[in-house]
Amino acid sequence: MASNWSICGVCDNRQLTKSSLVWCSECDEGLCGDCKEHHSISKGTKDHETVSIAEYKKLPTEVLHNATVCKIHNEKYELFCSRHDCLCCKKCLKSHNDCKGLTDINELIKNVKTSNAFYEIEQTLLEIVDNIKRLSTNRKENLTSLEDKKNEIEAEIKQTRIKVNRHRDKLQDDLMKELIAVEETEKSKIQKLLVSLSTKEKEITEYQANIANIKQHASKLQTYLVMKHIEKDIPAEEKFIQSLAKNDTANQINISFQINQSLQQVTTSLQNFGYINVTSDQCDFSIQKRKHKQAQIIVHVALPTRQIENLTLTLQKRIITKLTAVRGCSMLPDGRMVFTCYFKHNVIVLQSDGSIDFAINKFGNTFDVVFIGDNYIAVTSGDSDKINIIDLKKRKVKKTIKVNSNNAGVVYKDGYLIYCAGEKGLQMVSLSDESITNVTNSKISNLAYVTTSGKKLFYTECANNSVTCCDHHGNILWTFCNTSVLISPYGISVDNDGNVFVVGFATQNVVVISPNGQRYRQILSREDGLELPQVLHYDQPTNTLLVANQAKEAWLYEVK
Repeated sequence: MASNWSICGVCDNRQLTKSSLVWCSECDEGLCGDCKEHHSISKGTKDHETVSIAEYKKLPTEVLHNATVCKIHNEKYELFCSRHDCLCCKKCLKSHNDCKGLTDINELIKNVKTSNAFYEIEQTLLEIVDNIKRLSTNRKENLTSLEDKKNEIEAEIKQTRIKVNRHRDKLQDDLMKELIAVEETEKSKIQKLLVSLSTKEKEITEYQANIANIKQHASKLQTYLVMKHIEKDIPAEEKFIQSLAKNDTANQINISFQINQSLQQVTTSLQNFGYINVTSDQCDFSIQKRKHKQAQIIVHVALPTRQIENLTLTLQKRIITKLTAVRGCSMLPDGRMVFTCYFKHNVIVLQSDGSIDFAINKFGNTFDVVFIGDNYIAVTSGDSDKINIIDLKKRKVKKTIKVNSNNAGVVYKDGYLIYCAGEKGLQMVSLSDESITNVTNSKISNLAYVTTSGKKLFYTECANNSVTCCDHHGNILWTFCNTSVLISPYGISVDNDGNVFVVGFATQNVVVISPNGQRYRQILSREDGLELPQVLHYDQPTNTLLVANQAKEAWLYEVK
């Protein structure tokens, strides 16, 4: 890009200062009126497109600052290297001697503004804006529904409180009525006894008065006759008093209160009035997608992807792991390798040369392993409901995520772990809040593995010897099943072009399947040392493939 587009570049080279009227991107300089006319009729530049300076200044900053010449050699870009995904000038070719597929940049950009790729970009941007608007509307509707639901729940809480209070008031009233009735009944019994005692006391008092009069005024004979009569009555009176003492009529009556045990539990153990639950249902908002998009856009439109027929594997190293029951493997960014041993419940980290770095032993069941960034790995547990997050620096378990199912094969994607959940199909757990979302509901094997590429998921099913491709909503896109080449598929991984690499446990091989599931090719077999191979991992940054037997050995291949 010229240092000053307001000055005519041609005149500037002639030590003249004239304001430019137009800009030529191919010449990378501004032109005044005279130079513009010469530029338009000159044989070498007459086909160049120019734009007015006023219009040129309207271009986005990133376009204006895009260098059209090599920053190293200050020469114009002429070629494109597909291997290194970069533009090259002629002097750059020295560092690209081994690169194949160098493309003339003029061929690459020919008719670029009218190409399908440019059209697809325009339409995709329109589509994205439309989806954003629709999604915004969807979220605003969700806000409204949240407020409506909040108001509904508030009303329900208040109504419930009213019902509880009414029920408590009724219980209290019933108990108070019972208390009053009991007291009245017992009072009535005691008062009845008091009346009887009062009557009896009057009768005895009359006897006493009569005795006093007889003693003072009656004759001895009269006194004797009265005594005989009274002697007969006194035992009856004594018997009356004794009978009161023996029966419960004279018992001390007490009333007390014992609170209902259930009510006690409510007042002591009830910690809250209820629970506010938050659930996340899969969004019913469907993203609109154009059906006939090109596979690649921008510069990559003209570049072929790696076809499975052209893939070549070069053995970099054979690794003597000395491990048994290997269920998972992964490459770390620094070149180290991680393996899980199912029966020994441990995780082994090997250096890039195959020597042991460290091991974490007996911390629980181990199945598959995946790198999740920041020196952390996630390890599934197979037949338990736990996924462990391991800190590679501290060499210990950082935390354990409890899921609601078994968990076998696993892959990491944008802050989520997508794992094979047995009877519950594929599930996805957030590493931030540990919320779980169902991807598919179809039962899969407890030995299933999963990987991802873009918006696609790929998982194996050894029970029916198949490999399935679906989207992140569980919609099946294709299924590969060919027992002539693949039996009991286990480990699965994918390269940068979407080619799918699968381990055949029973066929003792590695098969690569094209991104559309239509083509396949066996790339490793028993002749390469595979003996009951279990897992593999394609490391996309380095284009290397790690393949591990169930026991003892593993291999690292460069894939071209």
